[in-house]
Parts: sequence; C-alpha cells; structure tokens
Amino acid sequence: MRLLIIGTLNGQIGGASRMAVERGAKVTQVDDIEAGMQNLRSGNGADLLMVDVNLDVAELIGCLKKERITVPVVACGIGNDTQAAVRAIKAGAKEFIPLPPDTDLIAAVLAAVTEETHAIVYIDPRMGDVIKLADKVAPSDASILITGESGTGKELIAHYLHAQSKRAGARFVAVNCAAIPENLLESELFGYEKGAFTGAVSRRIGKFEEANGGSLLLDEISEMDPRLQAKLLRAVQEQEIDRIGGNKPIKINTRIFATSNRNLQDEVAKGTFREDLYYRLNVVNLELPPLRERPLDIAHLTQHFIVKYAEANGVAALPISAAASKMMDEYNWPGNIRELENTIHRAVLLSTGNEIEPSAIMLSGNSSMTTTTDRAQAQSAGGTDQSSGGVGSTVAEVERNLIINTLDHCLGNRTHAANILGISIRTLRNKLKLYNQQGFAVPTPGEADRPSA
Repeated sequence: MRLLIIGTLNGQIGGASRMAVERGAKVTQVDDIEAGMQNLRSGNGADLLMVDVNLDVAELIGCLKKERITVPVVACGIGNDTQAAVRAIKAGAKEFIPLPPDTDLIAAVLAAVTEETHAIVYIDPRMGDVIKLADKVAPSDASILITGESGTGKELIAHYLHAQSKRAGARFVAVNCAAIPENLLESELFGYEKGAFTGAVSRRIGKFEEANGGSLLLDEISEMDPRLQAKLLRAVQEQEIDRIGGNKPIKINTRIFATSNRNLQDEVAKGTFREDLYYRLNVVNLELPPLRERPLDIAHLTQHFIVKYAEANGVAALPISAAASKMMDEYNWPGNIRELENTIHRAVLLSTGNEIEPSAIMLSGNSSMTTTTDRAQAQSAGGTDQSSGGVGSTVAEVERNLIINTLDHCLGNRTHAANILGISIRTLRNKLKLYNQQGFAVPTPGEADRPSA
C-alpha cells in the first residue's frame, strides 16, 4: 500500500508514518498541496492521501477531480478541532483522524483501504475451468483478452492474473476506456508535457508509464476510438509510447490486460476495431461464463454477500428462506454477479424477520421478480412478456423503456447499462439527454430506486 502524507500534521507526522510503516505501507511525505499533486503527476501514485486539515482540503480534492486522479483522502488534525473536521468531510474527505494518532484508528483506516476486494468466490466447475486456464497463463508476459457479459467479474480476473504473475510486486493500473471522454483518453493513457495544450500546466505521467514494470488493464477497450487504437497498437507492439507534446519515444515494460463485453471479432468486421490490434491483444482469451451458466455459484455467492453486507452494516447475517432461495435460482440474472451483489445488499438491509424472505428480494427498484419460469409460463399461455415493451407501443417507446429500465437496473451506472444494452456510452448519453429534454425520469448514478424527474 502506498500512503502519501501531505502537510506536517502538527508535528505528529513521525508517529503517523511509523504506525503506517509497521503495517506494511510505503510512506511518502510532502509539505503542501502543490508538492502532493506533483508527486501524483509524476506517476508515483498513492492508495491513500493523509492530509493536514489546516491545508485547503477542498482545493486538493478539486485538483484531483480536475486531473482525474482517483484516490481516497483522509484529513488529520487536532482532536478538538471539530469545525475543521466538518469542513474537510464536506469538502470530500472520507474520514477525519484526530491527532495525536491512535494506533487502532490508524490500523482501521489502513485496513479499510487495503481490504482485499478482489477475491474470486466460486464453486461451480465452469468457473473453475477459467481459473485453471488463468493459472497457466498468468506467469507469462502475454497480453490477455478477457471477455464476458457485464457483471461477470472481468476486472477481478485481471487483478487475479496480476497477483499470480511475476509482476505481482509491481503496480496494477486500471483505465475504464468507456468512462473517460474520447478527447481525454489519449492524455490519460500516454501523459503529456507541460504546454502540450491549453491547461497542461505541468508534465503528467500517463497510465502506461505509471504501470511500467507492472500491468495495465484497459477496461471495455471496444469503446476506444479507432484513431487512438493505432497509437495503442504501437505501444503494445513496440513497448514504447509518446507523451502528447513530447519529442522522443519513451520505453516501457507494461503487460496489457484488456476486457470487452462485446464480440471483438464482430467489431473488427464492422470496422470499429482494428484487426491488427485485436490479434495483438488476443494472445490468450479468457471468456467468463454468465452467472446463469454457473448455477452452483448462485447460492454460494448469495451466502458470501449476506455475510459481507451484514458485517458491513452491523446487522445479523440471516439465513435465506427456501422460498427466497428458489426465486434466486430461477431468476435469469442478466446483470450477473454485480446484480446479485446489489440484490443481496438490499435484502440484508430490508429483512426484519428471522430469515431473508422473498419480499426482501428486489430487483431494479421493484418488489417483484420476473423469473425464467414466469416468462415461459406466460409465453406458453399465449401471453405477452411485458418486459419487452408490450404490443401497442411504438418502437421509440419500447426503446426508451428498455434503456431507462436497464439504467435503473444498473443503479444509474451509465457504463454498465451501455454494456448490457450493447451500445456505446456516447449513444447512451445522447439518448438520455433526449429523454431528459422530453421530461422523462432518468436514473442518476448510485440510486437504487427509480428517481423522480
């Protein structure tokens, strides 16, 4: 774990640093916000920032957002300075640690940040076969293409490959190609020199250099613009990059993992993905099965998430009733493990009896679930599957309902919804902008229920 301390922490920096080092953290200290930003821009990176509350925490968090640097911030200060603590939390700090530092509190904060969230939980043989193949290819330096539906755990497999590789002691850096606007992705990947463009006030190291010696995950690579794909091909093929505004190539030693929920061969045929890049990335393909094809894992993962979220919320880990378990087994899980996890999290919070009952099993903000059995019965009876939009609706209405319902199902997450729908994130944003203008309620990120307009 990499800890960056910004400020003097009122003379308590020695104690905080020592406690962190004793718990395995690599500690760097700088005196002010600008020095901290320079450290992050240089590619050193950090897993946690501890910031003196007397500094401008809001300015720091604003700088991090502007430069798209994602790292949790913890403010530290004299224990009775409650106003400063409140200001820091309102500015976006995750926690406030009073000084002088308490050993148990420092340990708890570091444990929360370094908690292992990349464990792969499974018992089904279908997933076991994938793990066996991953174990075989992990020690190599080959590029790996990880494919599968949204929510199947593609990023978890990338973390697993890195942890089992010769590069496990080096950095693992992830970039979501679908979440970063097209005009910013190039600078995010390759970095830039000071003055390369308006706003480039200093040199910024890109993700390729940040992951040098380690592994770089290019998540949802099918969303990358073809023009940028050509530059990526050179980086993968020649193991060298050019910063924007730079005048000489920079050698790198970075292993590439790439994920896609689409069939890249189809994208190649459509001309939206370069064939030569596809073959460079697809040295080995790990294809993750959807949850409906690994049925033994439904109950296994359900129990895992019950324990996890009961502990996280300070409630009892209730057993799941037979009726609720049957509903879980019969459901088709279009959102895969991500949907299952969200469902169980809600169920843990909503359950009030001695068991998790069917009434607590909610999907897409709905109190009822449509199972594969229900659909089959409706179709065999000559009925219409209303989830498809219904007879009598226009194509535009069906499309709008499908998009909004899918977004609702994904708790407002645009990237996940676009993946499930099989459209680009840009297309989805354009559709949602239109629906907003027409006065329809569009779910916002992080909302589990259908929001109001």
